[in-house]
Amino acid sequence: MSATGKEADTNNTGRNETEEERADRKWGELIQEVRVAQTGVQILFGFLLTVVFTPKYANLAGTDKNIYIVTVVLGACATGALIGPVSLHRLVSGRRVKPQSVEWASRLTFVGLVLLLATMTSALLLVLRVATHDDYVPWLVASVLAWYLLCWFFVPLLVRQRHTTK
Repeated sequence: MSATGKEADTNNTGRNETEEERADRKWGELIQEVRVAQTGVQILFGFLLTVVFTPKYANLAGTDKNIYIVTVVLGACATGALIGPVSLHRLVSGRRVKPQSVEWASRLTFVGLVLLLATMTSALLLVLRVATHDDYVPWLVASVLAWYLLCWFFVPLLVRQRHTTK
C-alpha cells in the first residue's frame, strides 16, 4: 500500500491508481469516444433508412440497389456495435466486472469503428455512382478510404508504436 492507502500501480502506467480506478477512468474515456462515433453512425443510418422511400430509389440500377442494401446492413451492424457498450454496462453494472466490461466494450467499439468505416465508404460509393456515373468514382472512393485508414488506424498505430513501452 502506498502512503495514500491505495494499492501501488503494478503496471507502471505512470498513474497511481488501483485496478478499479483505472477501469473507471478507462470507462469514462471510452464512453466519450463512443458518444462521438455513435452520433455519427446514428445520423448516417437514419439517413440511409429514408433513401428507399424516395422516388429516385425505384430508378436505381441493380448494382446501386445492392450497394445500398449492403450499406444499410453495414450501418445497422455499426449502430449495434457502437450501442453495445451501453447495453453491456447496463447489464453488468454492479457485478464487479468493470475491468472486463471495459475490455469488452473497447472491443465492441473497435468493431463498430471498422463497420462505420465500411458503411461510410459504401455510402460514398453509392452517392458518387448515382451523382456522377464516371469511371473515376472507384479511385475517388479508394482515396477517401485511404484517408480514413490513415487517420483512424495508421496514425494511432504509429503513435502507439513510437511512444509506448508495452
